[in-house]
Amino acid sequence: MKQRSEQFRISKIITYVLIALIVLLGLICFYYGSSVVPALSRSDRHSFSHDGTDPVVGGSSGTRDLDDLLLEHVPRSIPICDMKYSELIPCLDRNLIYQLKLKPNLTLMEHYERHCPPPDRRFNCLIPPPIGYKIPIRWPESRDEVWKVNIPHTQLAQEKSDQNWMVVRGEKINFPGGGTHFHYGAYKYIIALARMLKFRNDKLHNGGNVRNVLDVGCGVASFGAYLLAHNIIAMSIAPNDVHENQIQFALERGIPSTLGVLGTRRLPFPSRSFELAHCSRCRIDWLQRDGILLLELDRLLRPGGYFAYSSPEAYAHDPQNRRIGNAMHDLLKRMCWRVVVRKDQTVIWAKPTSNSCFLKRQPGTLPPLCSTDDDPDATWNVQMKACISPYSSQMHMVRGSGLVPWPKRLTEAPPRLEEIGVSAEEFHEDTRIWQFRVSEYWNQMKSVVRRSYFRNVMDMNSNLGGFGAALKDTDVWVMNVSPVNQSARLKIIYDRGLIGTVHDWCEAFSTYPRTYDLLHAWQIFSKIEEYGCGLVDLLIEMDRILRPDGFVIIRDKPSIVNYIHKYVTALRWDRWISEVEPRKDALSSGEEQVLIVRKKLWSGEDSTM
Repeated sequence: MKQRSEQFRISKIITYVLIALIVLLGLICFYYGSSVVPALSRSDRHSFSHDGTDPVVGGSSGTRDLDDLLLEHVPRSIPICDMKYSELIPCLDRNLIYQLKLKPNLTLMEHYERHCPPPDRRFNCLIPPPIGYKIPIRWPESRDEVWKVNIPHTQLAQEKSDQNWMVVRGEKINFPGGGTHFHYGAYKYIIALARMLKFRNDKLHNGGNVRNVLDVGCGVASFGAYLLAHNIIAMSIAPNDVHENQIQFALERGIPSTLGVLGTRRLPFPSRSFELAHCSRCRIDWLQRDGILLLELDRLLRPGGYFAYSSPEAYAHDPQNRRIGNAMHDLLKRMCWRVVVRKDQTVIWAKPTSNSCFLKRQPGTLPPLCSTDDDPDATWNVQMKACISPYSSQMHMVRGSGLVPWPKRLTEAPPRLEEIGVSAEEFHEDTRIWQFRVSEYWNQMKSVVRRSYFRNVMDMNSNLGGFGAALKDTDVWVMNVSPVNQSARLKIIYDRGLIGTVHDWCEAFSTYPRTYDLLHAWQIFSKIEEYGCGLVDLLIEMDRILRPDGFVIIRDKPSIVNYIHKYVTALRWDRWISEVEPRKDALSSGEEQVLIVRKKLWSGEDSTM
């Protein structure tokens, strides 16, 4: 009897212990369920097998409708990533390439191209700033100096000490304006290029006819920085290669730039977007794969556009360099380019203004013309092609782009509008509406910010570029982003003398953390929800690229805005909040709400996971 009583007592103890464990596990699940944000991913994303683990990753396949999302429990906070991820660029993370056992072709620079993490490896945590991070120095002072603590990388200053790229001085890094090929400053170099081209008054803008420039292998983008004073805007690109953080420095300075590489895929810019392409000792093998990289520049240049190419003076008498130069000259001649001027180690070519030269080439001449079914404006994940994109019959007859000089081209309807089915009247109405909308945004924010506060601005759904055009009288530059399904409209933005890129917002953007002062998201959340992608994933990505103290303007359906409003505290976007119902206009697809929030400056020493 005593033995039975003892067994019953032990059984009760075991039962109580099991109940306690179940309760404890339930509490743990509830805690992590309320603090880790779910990744709402597109159901047809890539599925990779992988080894190893990441600190805060996860995701759910499948999608939910908005009603389900609105009922979803919103976390009190979102975890902070480990400090070692403070400069994470998810789709340009080379560690991911090794972890997923991908085998990119290193000679073709594939390892510098985008490779995005699958849903189950997506980081669902906030990227912390470096220890001691300071609010960036404001433009125009930022052109010449930045806080060292914000980008604590000084190897470039040591490596390029003889070329005046950058100099470390106490708490700051200074940029004297030098470059690999312009030791005496970009300003003098720009004047020298204008003189070579015999432009009036030594002005490279050539009376407003040179507005958009592509600077390939831009370093810290000093060339692009000094072009701004000439009313020229450059899309400065460089990969995240052995000279790490070049683009990070450029963006910290407030210079238009983005991560990019001439590898195997087309650059995410439409055809005939730039009046000038520039490569100053950019160490690119232009002759590889039948000149495919030069053919990509050909796609991007406008009729009559220039390519300025310079190599070091030390190469002038090098036999191999001479062979390369002769081979480039032969290739470009077959592409119908002509040498405009050559001086020392700098040569400037010009692209033809019509198809006439192509029609006179001998049959079988390489490179060939692209087939008629090739769309030169298709760029997102499109492979480069070793062929010449001929002009349309209209451009061939006009013998040029038909654009008026800058700044008139900003508001004048460009000829390519008819290619996207938009009338001149619709274009002008769009411009007028955005002028009013932007004015209302400033009125909403005027109590907390001066107009000069912003420098790096992103319009996440740029349409015809009306938002960016409305900012013409402010000292900002705008990265106009055309979502993939609207990519054809990006050429209108370039024709207006603005810059931008194509992007799929189901993926991370190709930029460093903390690079934009203002993000404008018009109808981007309702669209991404239609595609089955994660609204919360996008919010976390926006936080990654937004600078502390920066602003987010969200204009969308009231139900979407109400849902996002619930996440403001968890994202630490609650330093300042304003929400209004805007006036309806011709661009309103229904009821809209405008939510403007400001991101807090928080310490990277906060709790991490």
